[in-house]
Amino acid sequence: MLDYGSGNLRSAERALQRVGADVTVTADPHAALEADGLVVPGVGAFAACMRGLAEVDGPRLIERRLAGGRPVLGICVGMQVLFDLGVEWGERTAGCGQWPGTVEGLKADVLPHMGWNTVRAPAGSTLFAGLDADERFYFVHSFAVRRWELEESDVLKPPLVTWAHHGEDFVAAVENGPLAATQFHPEKSGDAGAMVLRNWLRDVVG
Repeated sequence: MLDYGSGNLRSAERALQRVGADVTVTADPHAALEADGLVVPGVGAFAACMRGLAEVDGPRLIERRLAGGRPVLGICVGMQVLFDLGVEWGERTAGCGQWPGTVEGLKADVLPHMGWNTVRAPAGSTLFAGLDADERFYFVHSFAVRRWELEESDVLKPPLVTWAHHGEDFVAAVENGPLAATQFHPEKSGDAGAMVLRNWLRDVVG
């Protein structure tokens, strides 16, 4: 698990350990590069998370892992920073650029979106395998990716995009080869979240 000064590391660490992972929390780029799987957590502001990532060479580390087909899982703002751009309170911050799209304010009557919500996972999803459509996951956020900007015709195998709704539709998870991410917190989502982590871990260990 990448420690770059952002994220509920201990909660995520314990959740991964409960599903059988051998977890090391590290800020060392070499250790993070060599790990079987890398979790990138994140809470707070997009810009602050990107600054923290830059300090541990996070964007290049993620890029190098993906180039070698090595699994990466982003959680909450750790998912958001994988997109091109974050726009919060008028501040525009470049993200890691793994997926096209902008993280921006949700249009909803009640913000933040905090609490349990269902998601709409696509057919063939690995993260949500074995889970019922009415399973609920725990969200805490006011910003999200509201539009998916990658056309299926742009790639041979388009990413699998999971959606949720709070005031409007937003991206709740993405699966794209070795790169996966969730807007919700699987480590706070009870048995359903544990299944998501277990499914990801199964991919990590082959």
